[in-house]
Amino acid sequence: MLTPRKKIWEEKYYLPYGSNKLKMSRIGKKGIVIPEKTEVSMSSGVVSVKGPKGSLQRAFNSDVSIKIEGKDISFSLTKENKQTKALWGTYASHIKNMVKGVNEGFEKKLILEGVGFKSQVSGNKLVLALGFSHPVEVEVPQGLTVKAEKNVLTIAGIDKELVGSFSAKIRALKKPEPYKGKGFRYFDEVIRRKQGKKSV
Repeated sequence: MLTPRKKIWEEKYYLPYGSNKLKMSRIGKKGIVIPEKTEVSMSSGVVSVKGPKGSLQRAFNSDVSIKIEGKDISFSLTKENKQTKALWGTYASHIKNMVKGVNEGFEKKLILEGVGFKSQVSGNKLVLALGFSHPVEVEVPQGLTVKAEKNVLTIAGIDKELVGSFSAKIRALKKPEPYKGKGFRYFDEVIRRKQGKKSV
């Protein structure tokens, strides 16, 4: 007998219920329209995207066929199994992010809260004062631009994964605590506060 969770999963990813036929990827079926001033090419499984802000490259598995025709990019499966159908939409999202990155770029903002906490950029290093006995220095990866203005840290770049991973790395250095909210938090992040002990 299927548990409620298993039943919901099968109804979502299988059609009809109980069969082994997976639903088609909505993201993979849509395809991608290449904007102006953007070049997309593919050679030996490596997709290259060039735009106004720079260029990106990424290798893809041959299980998903990627066709570039004029201003359109389409995706199709060379094999039909769970793994390839899972990669279908994933590959489409990767290339979509590459196209957006070389045209618009990606940005993450971190807010640093706490008395005496400071952040500044020195050369290719980010120097942080986070209440420790020593300053914390973090090297900024190539391809990223980091700006520190008062208590706001802005991380920008054309690679979405690199922007996200570096932002998460910085936040992990001083996660926001639930009482006063001291530490790094994302610009749109809401920290659930706890009430401290009351003095009698």
